[in-house]
Amino acid sequence: MTRFMMKNFKIAILTSLIAITSCSFTNKTFDDPDKDKLLLDLITYVLEKGHYDPKTMDDAFSEQVYADFIDAVDPLKRYFYQSDLKDFSKYKTLIDDQIKNKELEFFNLVYERLMKRMAESKSLSLAIIDHPFDYTTTETINIDYDNNTYAASKKEMKDRWRKHLKYSTIDNYDDELTDDSTKDSINSVPKKNISKKEAEQKAREKTKEFLIDYYAIIDDLERKDWFSNYINAIVEVFDPHTFYFAPQDKERFDQSMSGKLEGIGARLQKRKNEVKIMSLISGGPAWRGQELEAGDVILKVAQEDELQPTSIVGMRLDDAIKLIKGPKGTVVKLTVKKVDGTTKVIKIKRDIVELEETYAKSSLIKKETNTFGIINLPKFYVDFNDYSESRNASSDVKKEIIRLKKEGMQGLVIDLRNNGGGSLQTVVDMAGLFIKEGPIVQVKSSGKRKDVLNDTDANIIWDGPLVILVNELSASASEILAAALQDYKRAIIIGSAQTFGKGTVQNVVDLNRFMRNNSMGDVGALKLTTQKFYRINGGSTQLEGVKSDVVVVDRYSFIDVGEKDQENPLPWDKIDPATYTAWDGFINYDETISKSKARMSNNTQLQLIEKQAKWIKTQSDDKEISLNYTDYVAEKSEIERFGKQFDVISDYKNNLSFSSLPYETKLIEKDSVLGKKRETWHKYLTKDVYIEEAVHVLEDLQVNNIKVKQKVVLKD
Repeated sequence: MTRFMMKNFKIAILTSLIAITSCSFTNKTFDDPDKDKLLLDLITYVLEKGHYDPKTMDDAFSEQVYADFIDAVDPLKRYFYQSDLKDFSKYKTLIDDQIKNKELEFFNLVYERLMKRMAESKSLSLAIIDHPFDYTTTETINIDYDNNTYAASKKEMKDRWRKHLKYSTIDNYDDELTDDSTKDSINSVPKKNISKKEAEQKAREKTKEFLIDYYAIIDDLERKDWFSNYINAIVEVFDPHTFYFAPQDKERFDQSMSGKLEGIGARLQKRKNEVKIMSLISGGPAWRGQELEAGDVILKVAQEDELQPTSIVGMRLDDAIKLIKGPKGTVVKLTVKKVDGTTKVIKIKRDIVELEETYAKSSLIKKETNTFGIINLPKFYVDFNDYSESRNASSDVKKEIIRLKKEGMQGLVIDLRNNGGGSLQTVVDMAGLFIKEGPIVQVKSSGKRKDVLNDTDANIIWDGPLVILVNELSASASEILAAALQDYKRAIIIGSAQTFGKGTVQNVVDLNRFMRNNSMGDVGALKLTTQKFYRINGGSTQLEGVKSDVVVVDRYSFIDVGEKDQENPLPWDKIDPATYTAWDGFINYDETISKSKARMSNNTQLQLIEKQAKWIKTQSDDKEISLNYTDYVAEKSEIERFGKQFDVISDYKNNLSFSSLPYETKLIEKDSVLGKKRETWHKYLTKDVYIEEAVHVLEDLQVNNIKVKQKVVLKD
């Protein structure tokens, strides 16, 4: 992409936002002295003018805001009663009218009732935790909170809290009774010199400490914090990526975009009362340790010198993060519920997550007498302020391809697994490394004609066999690259049934721009969806993602991780295709795919992974938990026992060898840390069945190319 085209594209992205900002000075003013009403008016105006697919604020919209806000403030249904919902319900279809009229009756009613119920729950829960739990009784708790009903009476609420606290305490009770040295063993050994009565009391004391800390956090929250929840219940009806940042949240967002992270190197998300790992940052401590993975739930956190961990179940995400983060070199111990249902204590040494490890990196692959190359790309990075001079994903990949070619590369694998996206500019440039001139992606703004982004450079850096690896966590820009090369029939896509399915573009709008003579202070920012991506064949990547040519199972195949599993995603649609010509190189596309599918169907490693993936799904769907200690331990042991059969997955070893390129070997001679990182990566690759199949496909493509070239020569 030329600098002129890049400049025009950046201008196109900003045009709609500039137009919105301008409107605030010509069409509408925001000067309500009530900050909450002003914010409500301002945000709904920006959504109406700037969102890609603005919603009609009608009764259906109102009902969704109603449900989302109630769920946001009481997700576990342990505060509100059925009688409260009856009082709230009269506003179920009136919220749209209240938003238009800047009225806050619904919010005020819910907020005031919530404060009352939280105060009651504090007294109730602290009274319950002072009495021993009987772990010999046969009873269960259902943690499917979405489908649970609200309590009808104080008696029912008291029993709900009792079960909730017993559930929160039973794992502490097990900790007290079990020898720490056998914690990761199926046959755990009981502790000596502690009675069940003492263990039960100590377990409750831990839970009580957590409760006290929890309510201290709740007491620190102000009305504006709950109002931010209300605003987000409104904006998230538009789509899952539209979000209001209160001033303090905007500051944290800016810090997260800076690229320098200190801690374990994991992205966390609060789901109901759980802190879940959404993804690992490539090169970070958690990524290097290879024990933590996306989908894991962190239950407890302990510092290196702490014997007793702190439960973070139900804790605010910000406060949980404070416990998990820490200075470089310190150790944090995480008690984690793995995606397969097992529980494990994982020790991680905190570090600076170096930007270098988010860059593209490559390795030579040797198989017998053949040489192939792999480029791992964690994200599509770029410096927007200096695109032509600074390092970016496209230019780095180009350099690695040239270096790999010098070493005799016969086929290339680009690994986009877990790549959440990034710069659209780099996608267009990168796709151009593999094809002649032509369209790469179509971008459409609301109510506007589409823009077709083209590769205008006829040079091809790599014209040989090409495979792209994806999974369910390959999103956004990753999907655009995979889709373009698939539409051109330039590469074969191997991976999950479909990628993440995020086909939208977001921009962050500073709401303070709209204020004249602002006396309200900082009003925050709004991240909103402004555009949508389309493949060159006309189909959107939204929801459907990119469907792999060769589908292989992985641990995420049967659990909800994609855009389609989010709330209120924008729909899939299609527009007219762009004009393009499929790749005319020497590739027997369909035959190669057919051979790969046949190999995969008989692969015993993938069969075991599929069995594990289905078991993980079964475990995640099981919402009924026993509160009888004997049954609880038996269920826990059975999960551990059944899960052990999958340990051999990590013992797998392919018949490939991996090595750094000569230029990197010289760097490693001076940098032992880099050497250890590459050693870890190469060891990981030798256990990767998906890389192995990618190499098989490259071999087939290579043979097909030779055959087709020979036919062309004979014909000539």
